[in-house]
Amino acid sequence: MEKPVILVIEDDENIKTQMKWALARDYEVFLAGDGEKAMELMERERPHLVILDLGLPPHPEDTSEGMRLLDRILQNEPNARVIVVTGNPDRSAALQAVSRGAHDFFTKPIDLEELKAILKRACYVCTLEAEYRELQKQLEQRALGEIIGSSPGIQEIFAIIRKVATTDVPVLITGESGTGKELTAKAIHTNSIRQTKPFVPINCGAIPENLMESELFGYEKGAFTGAHSQRKGRIELAEGGTLFLDEIADLPLSLQVKILRFLQDHRIERVGGRETIEIDCRVIAASNRDIKKLISEGLFRDDLYYRLAVVTIHMPPLRKRREDILLLTKSFLRKFSTERGRPRSLSYGAIEALTTYEWPGNVRELENRIRRALTLAEGSAITPADFGLEAVQETAQPLDVKKARKALEIKLINMAILKHNCNISKAAEDLGLSRPAVHYLIKKYNIRLEKGA
Repeated sequence: MEKPVILVIEDDENIKTQMKWALARDYEVFLAGDGEKAMELMERERPHLVILDLGLPPHPEDTSEGMRLLDRILQNEPNARVIVVTGNPDRSAALQAVSRGAHDFFTKPIDLEELKAILKRACYVCTLEAEYRELQKQLEQRALGEIIGSSPGIQEIFAIIRKVATTDVPVLITGESGTGKELTAKAIHTNSIRQTKPFVPINCGAIPENLMESELFGYEKGAFTGAHSQRKGRIELAEGGTLFLDEIADLPLSLQVKILRFLQDHRIERVGGRETIEIDCRVIAASNRDIKKLISEGLFRDDLYYRLAVVTIHMPPLRKRREDILLLTKSFLRKFSTERGRPRSLSYGAIEALTTYEWPGNVRELENRIRRALTLAEGSAITPADFGLEAVQETAQPLDVKKARKALEIKLINMAILKHNCNISKAAEDLGLSRPAVHYLIKKYNIRLEKGA
């Protein structure tokens, strides 16, 4: 088996030599005496483990250089496990390093047996996390675009997407704002034979009524004041690909007729034009409104509705798929933490706040609150205040004992699993349940075994 790679960053030659001989049997050891050499080796060797002396030149008398190097290492290689060394019996510097992302610490003089034990534990954690990342990669490869979820509702949507992607039938996607309707449309497109052609979205509620026709169908030069040249519309730009009509319920009745005609014969005329243009594109529409209610009020054509809704996909709100909240949270944390530097973890209070909040803005609100938290958080663990959730936890909860019990069980199991880093035996002990009982509940609620972000 290939030896784990370890980098020792230490300016004392005697200690470096001592560590190399003590560790060479179990590890591939690289040595650095300063920050620049250390970063060069980090880039080239990608070590699993790092031993970092906090007292490094040019300021070996304090920890400033060691702390700066710790931040650089974690920013460039967030998966490395860094064990810091301090010659100061005062542990405050070492504890500060741990709060900044170091895995563990020990003080000089070095006890080699203690060091080996710390490295063995750190190496075991690295191995588990590597296996976990590989599993995540495999799971993500089977996912559909950017849609994330393991709840039964989302899995059912995945199945529908896979089926409709192989056809060209129109699809109507319904659901509240922020539930991922456009992501679903993109997933259908990218899993279809049209994936190499354009995906062209248009928000029917965001464009003024007097501009919507020319935006959809295009116009000829001189068709109206200001039309100085010919312009193709969104429908024409979607040739060979997919046209996504978001918030289709906001489309004026006059244009609903023209869209219906296009769906029937796949031909359009530009505004001010006489030429009929044949268009080959798939149409996917979406709405956050009750279209059947609009039909009864005479605000939406029923014949257009039945043309669009050959297949209907309803996106569930986030409060109806609570088992996905932590999965989504950790996915966004990985995504945005990479943008801003080293990853951050969730405090237990934050986990509770996230899983009990009602999420009126759905996944979009969750994403925005995570961006806010990563911007405002000062410690290594994100708190409810960083999410801006402390003042909103009094939202009225539905008086449904079954749902409340299920939500509580899911929350407690997730918290125990996170606390013990996926160790089911320890989680079961904390919960006061047997190991088989916890496994049963994990399977029952389809809880993904995820480690802290």
